[in-house]
Amino acid sequence: MKKIVIKIGTGVLTGKGGNLDEEMIEQLVKQICGMIKSGISVLLVSSGAIGAGMDLLGVKKRPNELSELQSMAAVGQTRLMNIYNKYFNKNGYIAGQILLTQDDFDDRTRYINIKHTINALLERKIIPIVNENDTISTEEIKCGDNDRISALLGDLVEADTLVILTNVEGLLDREGKLIRSINDISDEIKSLVRKDKCALGTGGMETKINAAEFVTNSGIDCCIANGKSKDILLDILKGEGKFTYFKAKSIKVTAKKRWIGFGSKTKGAVIVDDGAKEAISKGNKSLLAAGVIDKKGDFLSGDILSICDKSGKEFAKGITNYSSSEILKIKGIKTKDIESALGYKNQDEVIHRDNLVIL
Repeated sequence: MKKIVIKIGTGVLTGKGGNLDEEMIEQLVKQICGMIKSGISVLLVSSGAIGAGMDLLGVKKRPNELSELQSMAAVGQTRLMNIYNKYFNKNGYIAGQILLTQDDFDDRTRYINIKHTINALLERKIIPIVNENDTISTEEIKCGDNDRISALLGDLVEADTLVILTNVEGLLDREGKLIRSINDISDEIKSLVRKDKCALGTGGMETKINAAEFVTNSGIDCCIANGKSKDILLDILKGEGKFTYFKAKSIKVTAKKRWIGFGSKTKGAVIVDDGAKEAISKGNKSLLAAGVIDKKGDFLSGDILSICDKSGKEFAKGITNYSSSEILKIKGIKTKDIESALGYKNQDEVIHRDNLVIL
């Protein structure tokens, strides 16, 4: 392994009372520094800012209001980074902070710039510590943001492995036994996911399996393990200890299509007829105006859309060549009639097959 992304959940960083567990953080940092000394580049995605803020301010119950969550994150993020740097400095290393929002992933130029920043830090053997920028987010803080971010960053920096540290040993079967290795994340595997999550964290096993599915499709191995287990990171490197290992796929979807399918969020949707669905799903065809029945939401040319069948079920995503107002004017008509309907024509296709991914 040359490059590893490690995601540490809130449940790992806090003790029973919800306070930050500095001893736990020190042990994890010590393991990470050992990995770096052995020649491995490490990118750390760390939750815990809100929990750290609550701890510092003496708040016992996680607030529900967004402004309260943001204030906790503002106070807690500084404390969290101070603690990380305290122990990285003790081992002769420096950590650098990167705070991201969904906008950074939706804009492909900014998305690529994240890669350049992280690589510059890694070249200097500085540990990038990434977190959701909860203090300025205008949306509600959603479940599993950092699981998703860790998967996106693993793909972006071309990591060998994503390690997700949580407060359980991995994915359990129906009898409660740990599943050691998974070659394919099938519907049967997904059905094993429990919906519960820790009181301070925002994610659960479902978001971790989604992250594992994305990175394995990107050619990256994934491990889900209990971060509180002694020397778990070193054990994972040796293939020892208790964790669930997800094997990377040998055939990868292209980077751009991975970004369309998982990296960005949709701005709207187009509803298509059965013929269009068949052509896209099985014929590897582009979406033409003739196959469009309707649209949902307001969007611009260049936005990413969900492509849904007549029942409203999403089956693909893609970059649209036409805005929502234009779609209403050209839906159901032939390509040759687009210019007559609009007075101009952007492209022959509503969504070109090169900018479309089947889900």
